Formats: sequence, structure tokens, C-alpha cells
Amino acid sequence: MQPSLSYKDLTQLALDLTSEISSSDRFERLLTTVRNLLNCDASALLVYQQQKFLPLAINGLTADVRGRHFAINEHPRLEAIARAGDIVRFPADSDLPDPYDSLIESHEGELKVHACIGLPLIANERLIGALTIDGFDPHLFDSFSNDDLRMVSALASASLNNALMMVRLEKLAAGNSPEASETNKSGNSMEMVGESSAMNTLKKEISVVATTDMTALILGETGTGKELVAANIHHFSTRASQPMVYLNCAALPESVAESELFGHVKGAFTGAISNRKGKFELADKGTLFLDEVGELSLSLQSKLLRVLQYGDLQRVGDDRSLKVNTRIVAATNRDLKQEVMDGHFRADLYHRLSVFPVHVPPLREREQDVLLLSGFFIEKSRGQLGLEHLSLDSGCQNLLLSYSWPGNVRELEHAIHRAAILAKAECTDKYLTILPRHFALNLTDTVDQPAASASHPHRMQPVKTMPGEDLKTATDEFQRHLIKQTLEEHQGNWAATARALGIDAGNLHRLGKRLAIKS
Repeated sequence: MQPSLSYKDLTQLALDLTSEISSSDRFERLLTTVRNLLNCDASALLVYQQQKFLPLAINGLTADVRGRHFAINEHPRLEAIARAGDIVRFPADSDLPDPYDSLIESHEGELKVHACIGLPLIANERLIGALTIDGFDPHLFDSFSNDDLRMVSALASASLNNALMMVRLEKLAAGNSPEASETNKSGNSMEMVGESSAMNTLKKEISVVATTDMTALILGETGTGKELVAANIHHFSTRASQPMVYLNCAALPESVAESELFGHVKGAFTGAISNRKGKFELADKGTLFLDEVGELSLSLQSKLLRVLQYGDLQRVGDDRSLKVNTRIVAATNRDLKQEVMDGHFRADLYHRLSVFPVHVPPLREREQDVLLLSGFFIEKSRGQLGLEHLSLDSGCQNLLLSYSWPGNVRELEHAIHRAAILAKAECTDKYLTILPRHFALNLTDTVDQPAASASHPHRMQPVKTMPGEDLKTATDEFQRHLIKQTLEEHQGNWAATARALGIDAGNLHRLGKRLAIKS
């Protein structure tokens, strides 16, 4: 039988938690120390937000768990921890499903957790998180007293509380309200899942521009989450209590576009049976999000420019001017600089919109965020499909990481949900596992890989590869060769090359830069 925790053990844990390292490293060290002290198979440190537990660090669990957001009303054990106020020891034969069943990485094929303890983390009489420890041996934690575990809980609570206080201070220093929640008024999630350097840069840019009234232009490929970025800019701005109005410029027929933006008066045109406010008026004192702004016609661009310059507008059919105080956040997947050069977008409007450009990185540039997002979408699909357990087979990790996700985050979400549906259709067991065969991914597809034109069949000749050369290297070489060849055919014109290859000009420029193709 294991001994109780010694004074030396607890002292070492306290020293680990007060070391001069980042919060994330401190949390990782906490779990490593806990695992060594208690000899558990898995542990997790969770922060409590908006009736959910969000993992801050994990040890012994599959990587996708870091991205899962556990709603306590869907996980009885976590709800019990949240309500308890003290150490919770779950019986080995408890009929409450464990959220980590089938998610402990070192026990392939063994699904059910038998030893489970939850340590609620409390600061100032308020629940701020939880520390969970799990194992397959039903008697793993019998020798540890509740007093031992309360000491561990107290040290973990102090560490987590200090980290949360630092976050609040950083928000205050940046001009953001520390009370700003992670959900909007409709209750939809506002959190941007990801910890890659590219995502951290994006979050910093959002925090900078959100506290100003500057016009922001969000740039990025389709499916990267530009609307979520816009929502965060508004949510953390001084206009957060006012409405954010959405307008998809790509879906605007030319005949009604002006009315949608600026409104109209009764009798202005056939069908105008009453006065109607436009999006600018509806967003007065708030934010107007113009999605796909690059799709606006040149005539509408000139009218939009006037509102941006002078803050006044005219409804269709009305000679009077109305003053509005509307902040503009625009988004596009087009290369507007190139659109200006090609005469498709007004230069003066471009400069007005791009006061503060924000680039949303494609998923292929976000390193390990794919696994975090996979966990987030798996947990979401589990709830939507009414499943008790849903896990990702270890063989899926390399599959998801090796794919370049041409549709970005949106494609990943759809792929996970489809795979979950297929897994559910194949299995009647409550422990559902998504397998590689449930994904229909073509590993030769990338968002930057140009599609072959039927008029240029010679372009699809196989690329000769070196022995041992991996798929990414071979794909890069193929793309480099094809782009250079097409550029030569179009006398170095990148816009024409992009049209010939059937991809966005901005994506082609970024790909060319990555492949070291000189302009």
C-alpha cells in the first residue's frame, strides 16, 4: 500500500508551483508532480467558466482532451465536483459515466476508469476550477487521506487563482474589462480555440484593435473563422452593449444592396410599402460587420465610402441626410490590393477599410491546434448526437495532422461531425470511437494546390520523387513546378496565373512566398 503524502512531497509540490515559469509550464509541472506522488494513470487541471470545465493542462490523456469543453449539465461526475465544495471520491462501481473513459492514452483497449477523485479548486469562496485524478486500479487512492488531498487542492487553487488574477490584470492593462465573458448575449461560444503562435498573435491583435473605434479589415481564407474574429472585436470593445449587425455582401443582389445598407423610404421603388432602416442605422452606436466586402459593386463602394468619410447617409428615395455613429468591421477572402490593381475595388475605400488589417491564419499554419479543435468539435458532436462517450482513435491523429485542410476550421468541423455520425451508425456500444476510415480526406488535396485545368492535361504528369521523400515535400515540389510554369505562360502576371489555376490571388501570393517563388 502506498504511504500518505509526506511533508517533503507537499513541499516539493509547493516549490514547483511557485517557480519562476509561465502559468502553462507551472500547470504541466503540477500534473507531473501529482502523477508521480499519487501514481495515477491520468490527471487534468480544469478552469471553471460559464457552467463548463475547460482543460488547462492534462497528463496521461489523449491530446484532443485539451480542446474539449465539458458542460457540467452533460457530465454528471463533473457536476458533482462543481457542487460538492470538498473532495469527491467516486466509488469504483459508480454508474455515473466518467468523461475520461476511453481517453487515457497509455491503456489501449481498456476503457473504463475505476478510481476517480475530483478536487474542486476554490478561491474567495468561489469555484474557479477542478483537479481530477484517475486510474484503472479501483484501490489506487485508498491510502491517501482526504487531508492529504485537501492540501494538494489548496496548493493547486492558489496557483490557478494567481494565474487568473494575472490574466485579469493583463486585460485591464490592455483596456479590456476583466468581467467580459466568453459568451455573447445569445449564449453562443465566443472562445477562439488554439494555442499556436499564429493564434496567439491573432488574439493580441484582436485585444489591441477591440478597444479602439478604428475600422478593422479581417483577411483570411474561407473557413478560417473571420466572423468569429469580428464578433470578438465587437465583444471586447466599448460598444459591446450595443448591437453587432451582420451583412453578407456576397449575397446582396445589386437591386436591393443599397436599400439593405442605407434603408429606404415609402414609395422609393416598387414594393417599398413603408419606411425601412438599413444596416447602418440598425448598427448605430454599435458595430456593422460587412462580410465578403470585396464582392460589393463599384457603385456601391463609392456610397459606402461617403458614409465612412462623413458619417452621414441617405435612405433610398430620401433627400435628407442622417448621421450615424457606426463602427465598421469588414472581412474578405480576396486579395484587395490585387483587386485595386485590377480595377475591381476602389483604392480610397481600401485604405479606409484597412486602417487596422487583421490576418486570420489558415489551419495548416496553426501547428497542433488541429488536435485541440478536433477535441472541441468531438465534444460538440457528442452532445449534439446524444452520445455518452465519443473518442478519437490514435491512428486518426497523424491523419488529421497530415491533411492541409483546404476548407480550414469549417472543413474540420464538418469532417468531425460526419465521422461521428458514421461511427454512431456502425457501433451500438456506448463507447464510440472515430476511426480513420470514417474520414473521407484526400491527402493530396491542399487549399493552395491548384486544380488541373482540362485544357492543360500535361500539368498533371507525375512528379518524380527522391527515395524516402515524404508527401509534403513531393506536394511542395509539384506546386512549385506548376506555379512557375503557369507564371511563365502569363508573363509573370500573378492575377492571371491565379485565375488560370482556379485559386484566390491572395492564396497564390502566400503560397508563392512559402515556396520561395520570386515575384
